[in-house]
Amino acid sequence: MEEGESSVGDFVSAMKSENLSSGELAPGAAAVKSEQLLALPPPLPATVEKEEDKEMMCPICMQIMNDVFLTACGHSFCYMCIVTHLQNKRACPCCSVCLTVKQLYPNFLLNKLLMKTSALQIARRATPLEQLSQAIQQGSEVSVKELESLLSLLMDKKRKMEQEEAESSLRIMLEFLQFLRKRKVEELNEVENDLQFIKEDISTVEKHRVELYRARHRYAAKMRMLVNYSSAVTVPPSLIDKQGSGIVSGSSISQQQGYAASDTSQNRKADARAPENVHRTDSDSQNSDQSGLATARKRHIYAQLDDIQGYYLQKRRHCTKQSHRQEERVANVINREGYCAELEDFQSVLSTFTQYSRLRVVAELRPVDLFHSANVVSSIEFDRDDEFFATAGVSRRIKVFDFSSVVNEPADAQRPVVEMSSRSKLSCLSWNKYAKNHIASSDYEGIVTIWDVSSRQSVVEYEEHEKRAWSVDFSHTDPSMLVSGSDDCKVKVWCTKQEASVISIDMKANICSVKYNPQSSFHIAVGSADNHIHYYDLRNIKQPLHIFCGHHKSVSYVKFLSNNELASASTDGTLRLWDVKENIPLRNYRGHTNEKNFVGLAVNSEYIACGSETNEVFVYHKAISKPAASHKFDSDQNDPDEDMGSHFISSVCWKRESPTILTANSQGIVQVLVLTA
Repeated sequence: MEEGESSVGDFVSAMKSENLSSGELAPGAAAVKSEQLLALPPPLPATVEKEEDKEMMCPICMQIMNDVFLTACGHSFCYMCIVTHLQNKRACPCCSVCLTVKQLYPNFLLNKLLMKTSALQIARRATPLEQLSQAIQQGSEVSVKELESLLSLLMDKKRKMEQEEAESSLRIMLEFLQFLRKRKVEELNEVENDLQFIKEDISTVEKHRVELYRARHRYAAKMRMLVNYSSAVTVPPSLIDKQGSGIVSGSSISQQQGYAASDTSQNRKADARAPENVHRTDSDSQNSDQSGLATARKRHIYAQLDDIQGYYLQKRRHCTKQSHRQEERVANVINREGYCAELEDFQSVLSTFTQYSRLRVVAELRPVDLFHSANVVSSIEFDRDDEFFATAGVSRRIKVFDFSSVVNEPADAQRPVVEMSSRSKLSCLSWNKYAKNHIASSDYEGIVTIWDVSSRQSVVEYEEHEKRAWSVDFSHTDPSMLVSGSDDCKVKVWCTKQEASVISIDMKANICSVKYNPQSSFHIAVGSADNHIHYYDLRNIKQPLHIFCGHHKSVSYVKFLSNNELASASTDGTLRLWDVKENIPLRNYRGHTNEKNFVGLAVNSEYIACGSETNEVFVYHKAISKPAASHKFDSDQNDPDEDMGSHFISSVCWKRESPTILTANSQGIVQVLVLTA
């Protein structure tokens, strides 16, 4: 039997065995000849194949020999292998007998055996389909009966594969639909729960409005009663005894009592009429909503509706989860009737967020030479009492201004009350939180300096940093401690009572910003060029307490809103809010532009302010991801760089517990801005 026929027979055998194993019997399969089913020799065991391969390997390259040549001493090698070997050493690699190229002879027999062996190995390793294809290509003779049997097997195989594929497709679709149904049911349940929250809160707010209405009318009734009482006590002169006895007639007394009784009854009637007058209150509120302030606040809500809605639902869902825990229900006791803590918190956020919608300029300081490159203000900070503020930057000068004078006096009359010179460009300032006349600075040479503003002299200089120091900060709780960060990848903690640093933390990346926790002298936040914020306990500096990841570029600023809330700014164009106690991210803020410059970051208990490379100041409410207000510095028509957009906000600072912000830009212009409705 020829090789092509054996290949076809083997393929039929493989197909038949597969169908028989599945319990199917193809028609006409019994007619296949048994010798065809055994046409090809069975595959050799793996150990035998390995032994054969070893015998056919070239002793030099350890591969199956190719173009075999025989030596005079009886050993076989690949021609190129033995020729290359003899160029270096004229001896047989196997027996070391002296050997030259002239003593090499072609091994025709072994070459033919290797070719056949290779063909057999290929045939053994070929799939049944490849064997069939080879047999047909080689023109093997196959009977019609064999072809019909083969086609029947192929059709059965095709139908089986199609069925399996259809079942797999239907199974995938069913799983998808079940998953989608589950997801939509969850969303529906969530929406139903949200609607229930909203319904309950509407009822609570309406109830509280009724209470306020009643309280207002009771107060008005009491005021009327007091007015009537005072008018009744004031007796006309005609009723006073001519001898000055001052005795009031009985009719006056009865009249006075009548007034009191009347007012008391009016008070009760006001309480009884309260529900009926809710509609009147609604109409009054609608009339008040027509005012410009109410309209502006509504517009502000609608502009940020998605963020406000998300914050509200987040608070209410959290309230529900907490209330489901029996041990925490006492903690969620309603502060005032119908109000849970989360709803009251949301009311506070909504009130503060809609309170302001824009920034207004109340004062401005301009440098003498507006286009000088040294005008960049790197840092601007208020002192302990918010009476003075200091600026510093590329000009190598620290200038201290009286805030009230800047706001109240003409711009032409503004002069710094104190001015101090540094040897290098300044990067950051920090006022001592206790000693009003002490201020610390960091500069481009890595020097941290403490200045006495009253004497206008430096008190101490720390020179341990090897590169530019970007940030410095005094502790809020210990006036003798301060921390600094530098491009030398080191954070250093200093004590004003010692000449050298008391703690040094080596990090792997440049340090851009350091800040003390306002309630602790042991905890600091570090923003670095590794895109992370590292939160350290200085009592154990082997590793940080937490590492906050989320920014995609260098973290340029870190600032604490409270002892648990930390804000960060990055050149990835985002601000982020973190909970340092729970080690979780709280919110992201987008709207400003920041890709390469230090644009400033300032915070208070409710708001976050930052600069932008568009020469704008942006203010965010900490609960809302989009800007609450923004302000663009006026452009100067004589500025040659204005069209290139080269100017940016370089520093910002809040006046504590106030809607007032100090801002400065790369031209050295300082503006005092106030949040307004």
